[in-house]
Amino acid sequence: MRRTTTVVTAALACLATGAAVTGCSDGTAADEPSAEQLLDDANDTMTALKSVTVDGKTTTVATGKGFTSRLTTDLKGACRSSRTWTNGARLEQIRIDETDYVRPNRAYLEMAGKDVTGTGEQQRWVKSPASETAEEDGLSDCTREFSSFGEATKGDPTKVDGTPAIALVVTDKADKGGTYTFYVATEGKPYLLKVVYKGADYRSTTAFSAFDEPLDVRPPAATDVLDASGLS
Repeated sequence: MRRTTTVVTAALACLATGAAVTGCSDGTAADEPSAEQLLDDANDTMTALKSVTVDGKTTTVATGKGFTSRLTTDLKGACRSSRTWTNGARLEQIRIDETDYVRPNRAYLEMAGKDVTGTGEQQRWVKSPASETAEEDGLSDCTREFSSFGEATKGDPTKVDGTPAIALVVTDKADKGGTYTFYVATEGKPYLLKVVYKGADYRSTTAFSAFDEPLDVRPPAATDVLDASGLS
């Protein structure tokens, strides 16, 4: 009898407040995580990974030109990456701890203003200390930061390559007119599956896959390597 009285009293309280009190619905709405919590959980999950593959595409709004990229990494000191521009230039990289192996194709060398002799494709890898390579040249650091920023709001449920996900739209005061949409898996671990950025100057899509799959990053064959260590 006491339990019935308690339930009725609670129901009357909900009616009196227009059902605005936490727990006055069916209890599920109050338990749903916020957009910020979903994004934080995804970032924690991604940070804990032992390996991941990251595919990206970036284009400028004005010309539609840009580049695609792929990075397979242990998020520490071993990774393999490539970047290909719309003009055919391509730059490949293998990083193992403190050593980089870099292979630019002929089109990349020409784009960089280098004098290229002969007519065949450039196939050699250049070995050098990782400290002497520059990320802004298209090379990659194996590490990647997963952190929250800006203001996040929930979007609609969707699927990313068949995986159920929730869209989280993030805006940042520092980026006027730009919006990020983070797609977080809603079944299994809350992996970050994709990030889409739309800005005034460029657009980009970044997709994540191969979570914690075995990573096999090896140096190129010695016969294909030019050791540039110590050279200016």
